[in-house]
Amino acid sequence: MTEPETTDVFESHRGRLFGLAYRMLGSAADAEDMVQDAYLRFRGADLADIERPGAWLAKVVTNLCLNRLTSARARHEVYPGPWLPEPVLTADGTLGPLESAERRDAVSLALLLLLERLTPTERAVYVLREAFAYSHREIAGVLDLSEANCRQLHRRAVRRVTADETRFQPSATQQEGLIASFVTAAREGDLAGLEQLLAADVTLWSDGGGKVSAARRPILGRDKVVRFLLGVVERYTAGVDFTVAEVNGATALLALTGDRITGVVAFDVHDGAIVGVRTMLNPDKLEFMERQLAAA
Repeated sequence: MTEPETTDVFESHRGRLFGLAYRMLGSAADAEDMVQDAYLRFRGADLADIERPGAWLAKVVTNLCLNRLTSARARHEVYPGPWLPEPVLTADGTLGPLESAERRDAVSLALLLLLERLTPTERAVYVLREAFAYSHREIAGVLDLSEANCRQLHRRAVRRVTADETRFQPSATQQEGLIASFVTAAREGDLAGLEQLLAADVTLWSDGGGKVSAARRPILGRDKVVRFLLGVVERYTAGVDFTVAEVNGATALLALTGDRITGVVAFDVHDGAIVGVRTMLNPDKLEFMERQLAAA
């Protein structure tokens, strides 16, 4: 196989490999690194011995991610403030087709955070089974484990991920209406309006990564969250434009300063009220989305 042919074969799998690596790591930047490393290994392999390039590449990427997860856990433990997954625009198919509520939920920021509870191997089994419909036999081949062990790991992962009550997102139209009301109330300093939108037990997480000002601990409860939000609007939103976009399968709010994304605000909604607010402010985590916007 010539080098151009090798590249063509790899490119036909790139999107799926990126989706796999992103779900494993919760980081678009790290996922790109894993895919590039897999490409270099693919180029250097004896392709005559690779009967199924897609399966070979999936195994390589999965094992690269398992190695990266070990160091990622250590980084998360010393991360300044709450760590949140890196957001990705999904309307362009970057993470594959999301034509059902289940598929959208599978790439949600909330689920990616739940996956942090799993061991690296449990996470690999869960992602391969739930997101890519691998059989337990296929997963065993990827991870060099027994089929019985993979079944056990999958059962354990599902229990740990579904331990909390599932949060169902409203329709896209409902989400956009809720976000529009949120922006209006925050902009106008409408205390009562914000209180009506937020659940009593709402929690806000703010990921600045030590690069920009952000809350170093989760903010709990409607009153504290409202006061925090109004303070942020008063101090930091002059000259900032807000727009909605599909982020990780759900409608989210983008803060734009010129052509730069300076923040992403994602919402967890339950029974018509906002129960979680996740603000991604770390500029390193917004670079991938900026490139997505520039390419659109």
